[in-house]
Order: sequence, then structure tokens, then C-alpha cells
Amino acid sequence: MFMFLFLVVALAVVVAAVTLAVVGGGESPPLPEAAPERFDDPLPPDRPVGRADVENLRFPLVLRGYRMADVDDALGRLGAEIAERDARIADLEAALAGAHAAGARRDERNRGERQ
Repeated sequence: MFMFLFLVVALAVVVAAVTLAVVGGGESPPLPEAAPERFDDPLPPDRPVGRADVENLRFPLVLRGYRMADVDDALGRLGAEIAERDARIADLEAALAGAHAAGARRDERNRGERQ
């Protein structure tokens, strides 16, 4: 019987301690809300994005990983840069092919005039 009474008193003490911990029991104000981290876009707006810019790109962590809008914005910017570079490469390759063709025609004319 003594053991049963001891267990009931111990359980009452534990319940009281947990209740005080949950309710707060004190007069101190609650902790202020932490300001969420904001994504400061480090990609340069005034020059093309380089390899070092992409390697230094870091996104702030949120509850479930990364803020989707920040990642989408960065990927959209990188996709636009890649498309712009692809178009520039295609233009340069076309100009180079045109220059090679013009040079070949000129060489053929020069050979024909010499003979």
C-alpha cells in the first residue's frame, strides 16, 4: 500500500511540473519571432554570370529546405544566361562558317585566275 501511495504522489508531482512548464508559469514575455532569412541575390546584374558566381550561390534554409521562389528566380536567371550564350555561340559559328565559305570561294577564284 505504501508503494501505491508513493507512485500516486510521484505522478501528481510530475503532472504538476509538466503543467507548469507548458503553461509557462512565469511573468517573462514570450520570445520574439525570429526574422526569416532573406535571399540576397549575389548574381551580378551588370555582367554575365561566371562559374565562381554559381559556386558561391547559397540559399537560406527554411523549414522544409529552401524557399522555392528564391531557387526558381536563380534558376530562371541562369537559364536566361545560358540561352543568351547559346544564341551568341550559334551566331559566331554561323559567322565563322560564312567566313570560311567566303575564303574558300576567294581561293578558288584566285586559282582560276592564275591558270
